[in-house]
Amino acid sequence: DIFTREIKWQAELAIEEADVLLLVVDSQEGVTGEDQQVADLLRRSGKPVILAANKVEDFGRQLDYYEFYQLGLGDPIPVSAMHGMNTNDLLDAVIDKFEPVENYAEDPDAIKIAIVGRPNVGKSSLVNSLLGETRVIVSDVPGTTRDAIDTPFEYQGNKYILIDTAGVRKKSRVRIPTEKYSIIRTLKSIERADVALIMIDAEDKVTEQDQRIAGYVHEQHKPSIIVVNKWDLIEKDGRTMHEFDQDIREELKFLAYAPLMYVSALTKRRIFKVIELVDFIAEQNHRRIGTAELNQVLNEAMLINPLPGGGNKKIKILYSTQVATAPPTFVLFANRPDDVHFSYLRYLENALRKNFGFEGTPIRLIVRQNESRE
Repeated sequence: DIFTREIKWQAELAIEEADVLLLVVDSQEGVTGEDQQVADLLRRSGKPVILAANKVEDFGRQLDYYEFYQLGLGDPIPVSAMHGMNTNDLLDAVIDKFEPVENYAEDPDAIKIAIVGRPNVGKSSLVNSLLGETRVIVSDVPGTTRDAIDTPFEYQGNKYILIDTAGVRKKSRVRIPTEKYSIIRTLKSIERADVALIMIDAEDKVTEQDQRIAGYVHEQHKPSIIVVNKWDLIEKDGRTMHEFDQDIREELKFLAYAPLMYVSALTKRRIFKVIELVDFIAEQNHRRIGTAELNQVLNEAMLINPLPGGGNKKIKILYSTQVATAPPTFVLFANRPDDVHFSYLRYLENALRKNFGFEGTPIRLIVRQNESRE
């Protein structure tokens, strides 16, 4: 089986990190050799173990699950998962084994990174290469990461939380509830993130599904890096990267502000350059511009290229101020806000980027009515 070795490693890692272990056995099948092996492994862990005998039909007949005492894990708790019977007692037994702990709180200094992309573009491989251990199952079968997994780590003294997400599927390919749940978790991961890594397969370049995923990141106003993975598999000459740049920029025009990084998660080539770029982009996302400097730059831009139209009463932007960061958000006060065309706002956004950077982060420009007299 393609997953046997990796699943065993995952199970051992889960046992190591778990507070309470739950072994589920089949009461109708009885004790098997595999049950004995797993029970031995759990006993050696030294962790609290709960034994659940599933598929019990008559809870008054202890003989149906009596033989499981030989596993040496204490009293088996009879349940019927299919009918939801006695599961409350099982849950109480699990909770009773928990040590009292303080409520978990994410480190406020840690940068949360959402890793998003189609199935099999290398999201899990990237996480594993960054961490130096196999934290999520990596295989050649798309969609093996069923859930979003948060993993804190440090690099060069800085703290991060990696959010490795399940691949977002085309709607027509979503068939089972667990995958629908994974998609929901993926979208929520993007909402939680400080920076999103949009992973693309270099062999496929940009697909329609890549565009949709990138579009969602953009709509959520999240800073982003376009990470082109499997770069080691591409035959290259002196123009290859330039041609890729052009093709990707053409397909993802709305992400013109997002830098491109070419990496190989498998060979670890340039993967830590991505983390260094994350630091810079997170800083840009929180950058604040002084009001005087902001108005000077925008006034110069409007002097070079004045607001078009307006008839007898010209359209004017009279004053601007930054009202928020993450993303950088600016309010422009105009005498006729509804008449300021989006193309002109794009021109002003480019002026802000030319003067202040804001690499990797979206910028929000909000036009409001100027209430004071001109």
